Amino acid sequence: MKVLVVDDHVLIREALRGILRELKGKATIIIEAQDSRHAERQIEQHADVELVVLDLGLPDRDGFAVLAELRERHPTVPVVVLSAYHDRERVTRALKLGALGFIPKSAQREVMLSAFNLVFSGGIHIPPQILRADTARQRQVELAPTKDQGSADLGLSERQMEVLALMMEGKSNKAICRVLGLAEATVKIHVSAILKALRAANRTEAVITAGALGLGPDKAGN
Repeated sequence: MKVLVVDDHVLIREALRGILRELKGKATIIIEAQDSRHAERQIEQHADVELVVLDLGLPDRDGFAVLAELRERHPTVPVVVLSAYHDRERVTRALKLGALGFIPKSAQREVMLSAFNLVFSGGIHIPPQILRADTARQRQVELAPTKDQGSADLGLSERQMEVLALMMEGKSNKAICRVLGLAEATVKIHVSAILKALRAANRTEAVITAGALGLGPDKAGN
């Protein structure tokens, strides 16, 4: 597995090298770039890159612009954002642009390892503190359902609540299919119903809203 780490700080790149080499079951080759231009050259030279770890604070370009360009030019290459700033607005914007995860630079080593393993298993990593943030809880004022409501209050079936719980764990549709033994078309129908019930435009908003309503994965699953 080949991973491109894009960050202008040598110490950060060194730390990530150590963390990425600890991934379970992964023989990892790490290449590096200190800015967006170097990153593009590295991707052109290494067509087999399987993941890009992107710092938003690059010296030559806005990190969000780089993220959008990477997703447009290389849509099959997953991107995980690494940033010193991890407010809800930045996290949501990065995920909407197509990042499969957002990892704060202040996160502990175990958290980073867990985040990378989740992404490689097909999930999306959202910083837990974002789900608990007061700014996220403001969403519940705009919604018909209130905190601590169950499946009946949300208009969701028991199966759809199970799907929601797995979404909150970061699992993809295919992973949900495997866990629940459902056809992918059926899972898509359930996800659409969940988005409608939570008045969310996408999976990211649905997960954040569910967290704001007090529906952790365990509670949604039950």
